[in-house]
Amino acid sequence: MKDRYDYLVVGAGLTAAVFVHEAVRAGKTCLVIDRRDHVAGNVYTKEMDGINVHVYGAHIFHTSLKPVWDYVNQFAEFNNYVNAPVAVYKDELYNMPFNMNTFSKMWGIRTPQEARDIIEAQRAAEAVDEPRNLEEQALSLVGRDVYEKLVKGYTEKQWGRDCTELPASIIKRLPVRFVYDNNYFNDRWQGIPIGGYTRMVERMLGDVEVLLSTEYADFAAAHPGIADRVIYCGTIDAYFDYKLGALEYRSLRFETERVDCENWQGNAVVNYTERAVPYTRIIEHKHFEFGQQPTSIITREYPAAWQPGDEPYYPINDERNGELYARYAELASAEGNVVFAGRLGGYKYYDMDKAIDAAFDLVETELGVSMR
Repeated sequence: MKDRYDYLVVGAGLTAAVFVHEAVRAGKTCLVIDRRDHVAGNVYTKEMDGINVHVYGAHIFHTSLKPVWDYVNQFAEFNNYVNAPVAVYKDELYNMPFNMNTFSKMWGIRTPQEARDIIEAQRAAEAVDEPRNLEEQALSLVGRDVYEKLVKGYTEKQWGRDCTELPASIIKRLPVRFVYDNNYFNDRWQGIPIGGYTRMVERMLGDVEVLLSTEYADFAAAHPGIADRVIYCGTIDAYFDYKLGALEYRSLRFETERVDCENWQGNAVVNYTERAVPYTRIIEHKHFEFGQQPTSIITREYPAAWQPGDEPYYPINDERNGELYARYAELASAEGNVVFAGRLGGYKYYDMDKAIDAAFDLVETELGVSMR
């Protein structure tokens, strides 16, 4: 480790990796630290039995942003994986997202007009003009059948609350397709990096020094003034030692196991929409890369309440947390040599492509390098 760097980058996920790669290209020196024992943040993949396991849940790269797609393809070759999850409700299986395959199975119909007529009749029966909560919002969008079987239980598990207690704003829309198309995303480009996300991020970081299992507060106290600037991709409230209180998140818990079976569930992602089933989905990782290994690795994903110290996944963007974040952001604006970035620094949920696109903005602002 040198005595001084241009940048100390806190975190080794996608935002940090983009910034570091471009900073080095611009002739800057960088030191990266991360509290975890690996790089790549939540997109970290770990090889088990020749299978790249998505340790922190399924991550399918998808984007309609051509500069982002071109950028990531510098560091990985992407396969042609298409996300087409299956939903299980009791003993019934449905295709996701809601499309003609879903409606044909649910109602025994064939044509788009038949599906439209049923949904419109169910919406009219609910007579919801001004939704007061998530349940009423969903009923006003897709009717009773789709809501009860495919939305209600899954959403209540995800948020740990009844749909009648959740704000209508959580689901401003529910995508409904009147075509036989199981592709979950509408984006132009989609796939999984061959060899896993970790390898991709390692290529982005290149030869830059990375210190793992390193807490920022401890490191900063032990090495004051080690960098001219800090790119901070950790939680903004932790930076300020929670002096105004803790921002709230929903967390996740994962149970991963090896199964002595070549093909355990036949699909990469199977959602379980009944509330009585404690997990929201089961991931069979080999299907992300069309694996033919003799065994398989599966992960059950459980939504979890969050406490400080747990992994933060989904910010709870309600009024209380919005006001608290605004107060932290005001404090952050006074930290002259620290830039708060990424989903944790900005208390915002990002899809991977949007995280990279936001990192482009960071590069352009901080380094004066055009990324688009």
